[in-house]
Amino acid sequence: MNAPLPTRVGSRQVFAIAGPAMVANLTTPLIGVVSTTAIGRLDDAALLGGVAMASVIFDCLFWLFGFLRMSTLAFTAQALGAGETREETVILVRGLIVAGLIGGALIALQLPLAGALFDLMGGSAGVTHAAKTYFMIRIWSSPFAFANYVILGWLVGQARANPALALQVVINLINMAATILLVLVYNTGIAGAAIAALLSEGVGFVLGVIVCRRFAHGGFAVPRAILFDRTKLMRLLAVNSDIMIRTAALITVFLFFTAKGARAGDVTLAANSVLNNFLLVSAFFLDGLANAAQQLCGRTFGARDARGFADSTRLVLLWGLGFALVVAVLFASFGPDLINVMTASEDVRRAAREFLPFIVIAPIPGVFAFGFDGIYVGATWAREMRNLMLASLAIFFAIWLALQSFGNTGLWCALLAFYVARGGLQGARYPALYRATFQKI
Repeated sequence: MNAPLPTRVGSRQVFAIAGPAMVANLTTPLIGVVSTTAIGRLDDAALLGGVAMASVIFDCLFWLFGFLRMSTLAFTAQALGAGETREETVILVRGLIVAGLIGGALIALQLPLAGALFDLMGGSAGVTHAAKTYFMIRIWSSPFAFANYVILGWLVGQARANPALALQVVINLINMAATILLVLVYNTGIAGAAIAALLSEGVGFVLGVIVCRRFAHGGFAVPRAILFDRTKLMRLLAVNSDIMIRTAALITVFLFFTAKGARAGDVTLAANSVLNNFLLVSAFFLDGLANAAQQLCGRTFGARDARGFADSTRLVLLWGLGFALVVAVLFASFGPDLINVMTASEDVRRAAREFLPFIVIAPIPGVFAFGFDGIYVGATWAREMRNLMLASLAIFFAIWLALQSFGNTGLWCALLAFYVARGGLQGARYPALYRATFQKI
């Protein structure tokens, strides 16, 4: 094993990782815009509803397995900090195997999975038929999509954020270009949008393997005894399962929020959908800083550098708070005008403006929710993160039950309380975890 690497942490290191992540995140929503626009030009409401329904399913399904990126990033950063260069490659290969197994399982279970999911969604016959067409094609992209999670996590874990940015942008651009070509030029309908997603993930995987081979120490050949080391496999399983449960709780909140908004009527649903775009924009920036927290905290954790870990935590939270304040001011200043751009309905505009104050406030507690998520992942405090997320979920439902008579206002209050609970609980638990971790050294 090599000597641990220096772990000096400053603002430059934070933005070297956060900056590319933010740029890459900004290209992601363009996929949905292009897909929706392309299918929308076919002038078939069932097809448009089908792609919307299927996209929600894949967003949630793939998001559930986001632990592949997070755990790979954390373990790679820890190995980097500890100077274990060969272990970095082992982590990549091990992650790709797990990604392939999960993707293969989804493909094998596609028929019962589709049946259960579409029964749950409850769309019309035309929408469901279109969505199933999309689903049965795009599900074959699962192994590639999950492998790309691993590859991106591995590159960011090594502090190679620029190659990770380039790969993510290439995947998104191929998806958009292929969608336009297949749907609008070759008239392949909703199947073309699904093929575009499959093609982009496949090409991204091939390019990712080529890039990773360049940085892999000793190539991809790893002895079986090292690759399937029982202790490390059990640790990987424990961390991944905890992060998966945490993510399931997070998905539950946003699905519940959407469902309750839908039951409140078309105007409320539309207003919430408009305001969710504001949340997504702030999330792009905060998630970039969370990536920086995962890498820097993972690296300093691996190097057993208590001061570097504390510096990483402080810098990520301080810069995140600065970004959040700027975003909040922008939302307060330009929010009404942006709402007018996004919808022509006066009723929806009026409803969205009524709940805009929640959007202005949300980035502030969001800093601590996203920031501490990154810190906990980097240190692989996954069990604690899982437990605190479940506690936050309970707080969300408790607040909603207490305020449900206030309708959509109560729903937004519950969501804001969820943000506060996530950051607050993890922040309160952080000092004890920090002492317990670094006092052992």
